[in-house]
Amino acid sequence: MKRLSVLPVLSLLLSVCIPQATYAEEKSIDLVENAKSALLMEVDTGTIIYEKNSEEQLSPASMTKIMTLLLIMEALENGKLQLNEKVRTSEYAASMGGSQIFLEEGEEMTVDELLQAIAIGSANDASVAMAERIAGSEKAFVQMMNDRAKQLGLKNTKFQNSTGLPTEDHYSSAKDMAILARELLKYDNITKYTGQYESYLREGTKKKFWLVNTNRLVKFYPGVDGLKTGFTNEAKYCLTATAKRDGMRLIAVIFGAPTPKDRNRQISKMFDYAFSQFETKPIYQQGEIVGDVIVQKGEKRKVKATTDRSVSILVKKGEKVENIEKEITFQTVKAPVKKGETIGKITISQNGKPISEQPIVAKETVPIASWWTLYKRSFGNFTKIEPNS
Repeated sequence: MKRLSVLPVLSLLLSVCIPQATYAEEKSIDLVENAKSALLMEVDTGTIIYEKNSEEQLSPASMTKIMTLLLIMEALENGKLQLNEKVRTSEYAASMGGSQIFLEEGEEMTVDELLQAIAIGSANDASVAMAERIAGSEKAFVQMMNDRAKQLGLKNTKFQNSTGLPTEDHYSSAKDMAILARELLKYDNITKYTGQYESYLREGTKKKFWLVNTNRLVKFYPGVDGLKTGFTNEAKYCLTATAKRDGMRLIAVIFGAPTPKDRNRQISKMFDYAFSQFETKPIYQQGEIVGDVIVQKGEKRKVKATTDRSVSILVKKGEKVENIEKEITFQTVKAPVKKGETIGKITISQNGKPISEQPIVAKETVPIASWWTLYKRSFGNFTKIEPNS
């Protein structure tokens, strides 16, 4: 039997986490002076470039919808939803206040239209309609939100609704929001929605509705194509924004700015700093196949291993990139294996020091083999005659 060119590891949970640099903090650069908390992250590496009170638990307002959007995108990927599927509005969904598209009880819209309503117009009624479609009720959907938060390691996040409307014991942090946004951005097509400045719903009817993006930076800051604003009297002005230039994507988060102008100015300041000072050097593209992994008792003997996201290194502009090493390790994999399941990791080192770790995932689902398949496989191995050496 052929052996893998890299050694399998029993569990990625045993691997040592690589500390992420916080460049601006080391230099005492003050990028955000007028907000409760903030964070600036480079997406490929997850490196935190700047942070301020980034683990403080605060009200996220409508930035909550980043998790709602993530669960929608995951449902689409898993085939539990279709973009052209029509979703019926319940009486409860239609009763939502705040930002809305004024859905009426019994009204139907496609998943694609409701995604636009949430991503562009921050519609609370559309968020609840989608929550009910996915989980059966908003309460059950909130449980999914909190379960997913735990899976992502969000230590300072707890959700009570799918919208961010004011309620007790509903909070997150700048660091958690950045991690959540980074996960959402694995879905390239999400920015098709969050990056639109305007759109229309109910076209061809008397109730044509104009959507205008609540994130004005989509129009006024080059490279911004998402993600989500937030405002309540308690939370003040919040924004988790993303921008991409020259192959480098950033996430900037602000909680508790006193005005929209302050919020947008400080997000822009963080982006300006990172784009002027840093660049990424690509190692692997997202979805690139890096090997085959044997699946024990699988319907297929092997599954292709791919990168979970783009794998890059972050450097100061003008800095030479030398002595970079790549190591790929795989876990011991037993069926069933789900598409997207972590089955290994890529470790990037410089001068012998690990600087980045990224997961490797299964390219497809591999179910458990039937007893007949296992029997034929075993019988075939038993009867196989090795050639004389």
